[in-house]
Amino acid sequence: MTETLVANGATRAVAVAWDADQAVTALYSANYRSLVRLAVLLVRDVGTAEEVVQDAFIAMHGGWQRLRDPDKALAYLRQAVVNKSRSVLRHRAVVEKYAPKGLPDAPSAENGAIVEFERAAVVKALSTLPRRQREALVLRYYADLSEAEIAHAMGISRGAVKSHTARGMTALRGVLEQLS
Repeated sequence: MTETLVANGATRAVAVAWDADQAVTALYSANYRSLVRLAVLLVRDVGTAEEVVQDAFIAMHGGWQRLRDPDKALAYLRQAVVNKSRSVLRHRAVVEKYAPKGLPDAPSAENGAIVEFERAAVVKALSTLPRRQREALVLRYYADLSEAEIAHAMGISRGAVKSHTARGMTALRGVLEQLS
């Protein structure tokens, strides 16, 4: 770093060997905000950007003696901020890639009890239906068979399957309305 000295009204640039504390303090005062703005644009988070800039200043302070040209300290800081921002982004990508998947929402115990109650009511109502209607409904809605498959399983025509299913649904609806 160079420092401009004013002596007897004349200004002249004099190279002064600053120690790391003075240099980093001067750079921090003059450039902290602009470096944070740079980091925010890269990492999209103010808190993380501030950490990145602080880490860059700490690294520069620790390596001040190795800095070949102290006049390029700001360029060094900018590059350090960019590199550290890249590291943060890579770390985020890895964390997101291997983040544990959330468990799917499980139904509440109350919901399970209601479903069980409704199932018991349907089973009870099914038991009141004639055998053919009950078989047609169970094969259609619990076994999820097509009309053709039900006809084959029951040994009846598809038309009879439709008839038994329609009559069974009407009867089942009436029984369930009486139970509730």
